[in-house]
Amino acid sequence: MSSVPLQQALRHQHAAFGAFFAKRARYPRFKSRHARQCAHYTRSAFTMRGGVLRLAKTNGPLRFVWSWPEVDITALNPTMVVVSRDPDGRSYVTFAIDTQLPEPLPATGRAVGVDLGVKDFAVTSGGEKIANPRHLERKARNLARYQRRLARCQKGSANRAKVARGHRKVRNARNDFLHRASTRLVRANDVIVIEDLAVTNMIRNRHLARVISDCGWGEFRRQLEYKCQRYGRQLVVIDRWYPSSKTCSACGHLLATLSLGTRHWTCPSCGARHDRDVNAAKNILAAGQAVTACGADVRHSGTSRVQSAVKQEPRPVTAGIPVPQGGE
Repeated sequence: MSSVPLQQALRHQHAAFGAFFAKRARYPRFKSRHARQCAHYTRSAFTMRGGVLRLAKTNGPLRFVWSWPEVDITALNPTMVVVSRDPDGRSYVTFAIDTQLPEPLPATGRAVGVDLGVKDFAVTSGGEKIANPRHLERKARNLARYQRRLARCQKGSANRAKVARGHRKVRNARNDFLHRASTRLVRANDVIVIEDLAVTNMIRNRHLARVISDCGWGEFRRQLEYKCQRYGRQLVVIDRWYPSSKTCSACGHLLATLSLGTRHWTCPSCGARHDRDVNAAKNILAAGQAVTACGADVRHSGTSRVQSAVKQEPRPVTAGIPVPQGGE
């Protein structure tokens, strides 16, 4: 095979160890040969003329099915080609090209707070509830049956790929749902406010680990980040410790405790009746607007180690917005 994919693998390993020693990532792990396999070809290892792709050290052109009918493949000038194969046996070829960012979307004059959850995937400050499709739960019985069949198959048998195909269907359905939900929010709002959820810590709860993982909150935030940057929107990430559910969005009263099973509650101060998730979304929006007003850096692309200005110091709130104290 060509030496270029081998060199690229060493570059990726070097970048992984660099991130580890800089304390930005975990120690690099060995990848299983049964997991997803990739080969990266740079310009020196492939040619692309008239929509015909030829890779180095191959006898003929690589045949593939083009997935973007609205794009003329003959006009492409890729900078890199990635050939990959999933555990279920499907192979893909991906083209990396240099292109300009799209034009920013027209302003809508709207801002929205989004509260992510398990019962409903997302609840907006406007009262809209996006149902949780629970893709993995709907396919759990089929996956369990595939796992039982897998236990009776010989190693290397083609039947073992059925489990991988089942997980691929779940993954594709989840990604499609997340893309549709994130794109709709980006198109409809100028400012989107979310919480900085510690998903890695939350999935340590063995009772909720599968449900939380199936939601895809981390991927949803990643999609919001790059789509807001691409289309000229603003994404505000408030601190994870902000008591959005326990704070009354009408008067700012803070409850001492609020159990997870309580879905509706009445404010003892002003008597307002709240839906737990809608009230949390309203408080998230108010907190995000307060962060934007104080001029903090609100577009975070890293991990939860970045702290927003909302929770640097606990403060009483009025109408869901923290009130400056101490001459601030």
